[in-house]
Amino acid sequence: MKKLFISLFLVASVFSAAAQDGEKEMKKGWSFGLLPTATYSVDNGFQAGAFGDVYYYGDGSTYPDPLHKISWEASYFTKSQRMRLYLAYDSKYLIPGMRVNASVTYVNDPLYSFWGFNGPASLTNLAEPYDTYWTNKETDINYYGMSRKMLRVLANFQGRITDNLNWAAGVNFWNWKLGDMEDKGYKKEGETDKSYYKKTATLYRDYQSLGIIKADEAAGGNALEFNAGLVYDTRDIEAAPNHGIWAEAYLNGNVLQHKYLKACAYFRHYVDIPIHIPAGDPVFAYRLAWQQTIAGETPLYMIQNNPLLVQRNMISEGFGSSNTIRGLRENRILTEGFAWANVELRVKLVNFKLFNQYFYIAVNPFFDAGIITKAYRTAEFEAAKTALVPTYLPLNQLYDAGKVGDFVYSGGAGLKIAMNQNFIVSVELAKCFYKPLDAGMWLGIGINYQF
Repeated sequence: MKKLFISLFLVASVFSAAAQDGEKEMKKGWSFGLLPTATYSVDNGFQAGAFGDVYYYGDGSTYPDPLHKISWEASYFTKSQRMRLYLAYDSKYLIPGMRVNASVTYVNDPLYSFWGFNGPASLTNLAEPYDTYWTNKETDINYYGMSRKMLRVLANFQGRITDNLNWAAGVNFWNWKLGDMEDKGYKKEGETDKSYYKKTATLYRDYQSLGIIKADEAAGGNALEFNAGLVYDTRDIEAAPNHGIWAEAYLNGNVLQHKYLKACAYFRHYVDIPIHIPAGDPVFAYRLAWQQTIAGETPLYMIQNNPLLVQRNMISEGFGSSNTIRGLRENRILTEGFAWANVELRVKLVNFKLFNQYFYIAVNPFFDAGIITKAYRTAEFEAAKTALVPTYLPLNQLYDAGKVGDFVYSGGAGLKIAMNQNFIVSVELAKCFYKPLDAGMWLGIGINYQF
């Protein structure tokens, strides 16, 4: 938590070429936000590096929306040994009448967590003697581990149909390399100076032996996705709306290797509550969302992807953690179809001006819930249900198809510190109330509201 407070305090270190115009809150020219990524999460450990946003407001006439926004991050996580590099651009003004959102992302995950498919159906509460295999205790490494490297290049576009209705289209290219864990802290087979673990004694390998993970996807692959749909948007401010609706409906499909087509629908509503607090009226915000494969089958290396037309965070994947159901482990629910809801109350406590920047502090108690609407590879699980995996566990000790439809829910609260209504530092605590997926007290630290 000490690192968190240092990070929040350093918001005050931002510098800007912008100026105030009279008594009206307005930003002109360039504005820069820079923070160290000194954060912590249960999945990845402490994060070291830096991230920030660069805004250009021009003459200030579009404030609080910038003319151009550039986001970036370079960081490393101590527990998962994850390395992330990210560069993104977003503008509604680069091309007249069109919004452009583009980014390049590289992620190296030598100790990526792989919990299995279909969320609640993938069991993690094994009793003796099976917990030896579950935790791989004799080798002190998690049974639920693998490695992955990901390169993603995306470009999405929106154009106006009517005042609040836009068409949307985009293209995303992905390259994935998957394999066994690559922990630098453990020796390779044959060495004697470090602890040794059998990195092939994992669920990732067991699923391969049972045919649940297929041979032509186990090492990764490429995907070229195209998406197209409609966006309805009446928000007054994009980063943290006070009122309005933001809704999307679109199709997302891959044309390389393993082909599939997904349908996605999101409805977000922001309701101003007329309780006139000096810092600003509270806002009741909720999101209803659904994503499902309607043709083909998603390969292993894309099953965690959560398609979005506009990327608000560097990574948008899986059901769990900061993107969907807070309080769950990262990518805890991997499935072909999922519906979820997020509800929160956003209350501004105080606003102030510091170093010619406009700040406010807010809290947001929330409740999240979700349910699987289409399970992943049910035929493969049915065929393998009586088989023994290489760790000598029957599959029914690792998977229970009867739990696929269980309702998952969580709750918690967050703290936000915003600069110029756009650069928002977010800290959230959550607890999952569905016991089989409970990850203890979950902490998420990043930027932006979740939706």
